[in-house]
Amino acid sequence: MKSIADFTVKFRWLIILSFIILTVIFALQLPKTKIDSDIKNQLPEDMPSRIVTDQIDELFGGTDMAMLMIETDDVLKSETLQRTKALSKKMKRIKGVNKVLSLFELKSIKGEDGAMIVNPAVKRIPTSAKQREKLRNEIKENDIVYGSVVSFDFTATAVIGLLDPDVDDIRIVAELQRIINETPGKEKITMGGMPFTRVNISKDIRGDMRRLMPLGLLIMLIFLFISFRQLRGVLLPFIVVVMSVIFALSLIPLLGWKIMVMTVVLPVMLLAIANDYGIHLIARYQEENFVGNDVTKEKLVKSVIRSLAKPIALTGLTTIAGMLCLLGHTMVPAWQLGVLAAMGIAYALSASLLFIPAVLAVIPKAKPILQGENQEGKVRFLERLLISMGSLVSRWPKQIIVISLIVTVLTALGAFRVEIDTNPSNYYSGGSPVVYANDLANEKFGGSTNISVVLKGDIKQPELMDKIHNLEKKLEELPEVGNTVSIARVVRQMSRALNDEDESGYDQIPQSRNAVAQYFELYSMSGDPDDFEKLVDFPYEHAQVTARIREVSTKQINRVVDYVSELTQDDENVQLVGGFATILRELAELVVRGQIISLISAVIIVGLLIALVFRSPTAGLVSAIPLAISMTILFGLMGFFGIELNVATALLSSIMIGVGIDYTIHFLWRYREEKRSGLRSPEAVKKTLTTTGRGIVFNALSVIIGFSALLVSNFLPVRFFGFLVVVSISSCLVGALVLIPALCIVFKPKFLEANNK
Repeated sequence: MKSIADFTVKFRWLIILSFIILTVIFALQLPKTKIDSDIKNQLPEDMPSRIVTDQIDELFGGTDMAMLMIETDDVLKSETLQRTKALSKKMKRIKGVNKVLSLFELKSIKGEDGAMIVNPAVKRIPTSAKQREKLRNEIKENDIVYGSVVSFDFTATAVIGLLDPDVDDIRIVAELQRIINETPGKEKITMGGMPFTRVNISKDIRGDMRRLMPLGLLIMLIFLFISFRQLRGVLLPFIVVVMSVIFALSLIPLLGWKIMVMTVVLPVMLLAIANDYGIHLIARYQEENFVGNDVTKEKLVKSVIRSLAKPIALTGLTTIAGMLCLLGHTMVPAWQLGVLAAMGIAYALSASLLFIPAVLAVIPKAKPILQGENQEGKVRFLERLLISMGSLVSRWPKQIIVISLIVTVLTALGAFRVEIDTNPSNYYSGGSPVVYANDLANEKFGGSTNISVVLKGDIKQPELMDKIHNLEKKLEELPEVGNTVSIARVVRQMSRALNDEDESGYDQIPQSRNAVAQYFELYSMSGDPDDFEKLVDFPYEHAQVTARIREVSTKQINRVVDYVSELTQDDENVQLVGGFATILRELAELVVRGQIISLISAVIIVGLLIALVFRSPTAGLVSAIPLAISMTILFGLMGFFGIELNVATALLSSIMIGVGIDYTIHFLWRYREEKRSGLRSPEAVKKTLTTTGRGIVFNALSVIIGFSALLVSNFLPVRFFGFLVVVSISSCLVGALVLIPALCIVFKPKFLEANNK
């Protein structure tokens, strides 16, 4: 480390200018960053459920829909129907709306003198109570409408726009808001659908980026001032953090990526982690700059670098390795976050080892600060705590190990209660516009998450039409399914129109292909064949059965998807099973798989790095103990508090391992130095805790305080992520300052002993 120290001091001005110029160049890229709120784009393009869903969209058009849900005491009142009709007409004129479903667009099929009469479900708006009740009974008999665009209790109706692929969400939502404003009334109107959700997510991402970064910076400045009580102790780590954040965010447009929901944690993550290395340097600088030490500022800086460059480089490498283990996730924002965080930390690590010492070698030498005492000569709280901790560990090491094991076993019980949730509706807490719209769609219109089964064959064949009908009927029986639709339902509606209730063909699929074909021919004489374009293609070779799921949790959605897959797996006519529900199902599998891969790889890579540096496999095992305990506590608390494993919390393990191992490394490094200086294990523990322990505490508190800014995020998963980071890093800190010292005293690992040169 002597050469690095000499290089830094010799070329200090070149190093300072280089980092400033590089940071300015990267900052020029920041205005080019864009936001992507589409849930689909979080998934890999080769993901089977995404491919299948895209194929279904190609056959039957896009499945995205925008909803205007109208609530009142009775939607059949004339003024409510007038407003619904106006909204329906205006929605049809919006560019990008492929088809509109409403009481005035969906059809009523009736028979009259042997002919099939096709009219809108509401042809005339009733003007009397008698007409209203007649219309109510007609709607109840209309399977196409009842429960689909009008609720079973007639307190809500929906105007649904089926959208072209790749429409602009912001424009669609703005147009919908415009037609709402142009069509006033007493009824409550709620906007819903994925475009509305995506626009809200996009808006809240911007809000988080604007709010979390300044809040995190303010918290960090206050913390650094309290910790070091010197301007350089505040500004130097702070400048390194700002440079690393600018560098990492500038990589997003440079790599052609976009900001997604999980990217909002990146600035806060770097605020919390990137100053760790600078904190240790400043803490050691203050420790060696004691009263009576008259060395020059250059020699002081060189001494600090020589003593800390190796452990800081090691902690930086382990953190980078932990972040890169997020590449084990196939979710796009997860592995992108891993790359960006690793690059930002690498930039902060190099700036801490070069830029901070270079600046310290330029500015005047700081006035010494009394270590452990305040101006009245009394020992400060932190130093008293560390002294007490050293005495406690030295006196009761075996008891500490036993208590740690008991706590670990008890909290581990909660890990069996952890559930997986990938539903984007749960990004928000109750009461938010997105949650309200989603709950309303679930309660009144059968749900907003769909699953589609595509069957291939001669759709007009009665056998295949019966199969479609039976499949739809089985889906209807599931308690999670709120609404279903298929071409078989329409054919049965036609049969009710053309046959009397006491006839054999009433509400039945016709027994011959010619009869089915005749039904469609009769319909085309009065109606529009395009009415069926979302149910069947016009060669009549493909048909889809669509079910809407009353989404409450990913667990319930998975139950429906698994049931459908089991029901259709041996059916030769079933070609595709897709929809947003299948995407959520596979996403849940990816979350679990990514969690396992990233966790195992992080443990192995970090353990190997430590074993190589300390030249002992035992070092890797010892370092893994507090991580294993912290991981167990983390998942246990998630189970006890009902925090799901989702796209955010699945990132925790790699981040915790990469960051939490730092405290153990710093302790072991200093402890080994003290042992080699001739101290016995208890004294070495006390000396390490009262010296390096100060920097470890500052390091951990900076991470805890930095991540606490996430607790005010707009997104629930991000808030839970922030809370769990605070918990896991706190447990890593306790493990490094209490459990590891106890293990060192009891087992005396050879790689730490004085004769292990």
